[in-house]
Amino acid sequence: MKKRKRLLLILGLISLVVFLSACAMTNEVTSESTGFWDRYIVYTFAQVIQWLSLGGNRGIGIILFTIIVRIILFPLMNFQTKSMRKTQEVQPKITALQEKYSSKDTETQQKLREEQQKLYQEHGVNPYAGCLPLLVQMPILMAVYQAISRVPELREGSFLWLRVLGEPDPYYILPVLAGIFTFLSTYLSSMSQVNPNSSVKIMNYVMPIMILVMATNLPGALSLYWVISNAFQVGQTLLINNPFKIRRERQEAERQAKQRERELEKAKYPGKKQRHKKRK
Repeated sequence: MKKRKRLLLILGLISLVVFLSACAMTNEVTSESTGFWDRYIVYTFAQVIQWLSLGGNRGIGIILFTIIVRIILFPLMNFQTKSMRKTQEVQPKITALQEKYSSKDTETQQKLREEQQKLYQEHGVNPYAGCLPLLVQMPILMAVYQAISRVPELREGSFLWLRVLGEPDPYYILPVLAGIFTFLSTYLSSMSQVNPNSSVKIMNYVMPIMILVMATNLPGALSLYWVISNAFQVGQTLLINNPFKIRRERQEAERQAKQRERELEKAKYPGKKQRHKKRK
């Protein structure tokens, strides 16, 4: 149930971004703009991007801005990664509780929730911590979009084949790259899980498709932001939560556990093997 709620939360937040972006005010944002969001968020983002635009290239400014944002968010993402690892470690115990309290009556389900909460507290797990980075990134994404759309200096800039950053990529190169890196990011994250549930597997494909479709209709500058952000996420995952390394460690732990079981079995019945040979 919690995993379904998380899936719905992610889809809801993405839909909210699309809705608010479509309904965003069309007036330009300048130093004379009023309101906290326009003056201190959107305009500040635009100023930082312009300041980072080496040689006046707004595309480079967006790339550097995205990298800086990801570096600032690194501790939060690291916290999310550790929280996910803890959640995965207690997942077998959660499954055992769900089997033990499988009845759907109110009393049993209440007991299940209490036991799950107790287990989470014992292991220092917050099942909703994985949504925190997404909640933080959404306002940033919205601010970047509006800075590109409503600040002329960014909207009219160019980068490589993008003649106008405020318009969609005419060759669909960035939307495709955004979809690919989004898929790699979500897929690598799911690889480290013991038994990914259906909602995780669905998100591995739904999220990249949604990003691809949205990127074909939104400014190319936003697609560039998505590409760099998700490429950074891929590198970060391979660095601090490498799924290939985690799988090897998990397989080694399972091998050692089986080896200990065999040794205990031999210690428990030391003469079993000899008696078997004598019968032969």
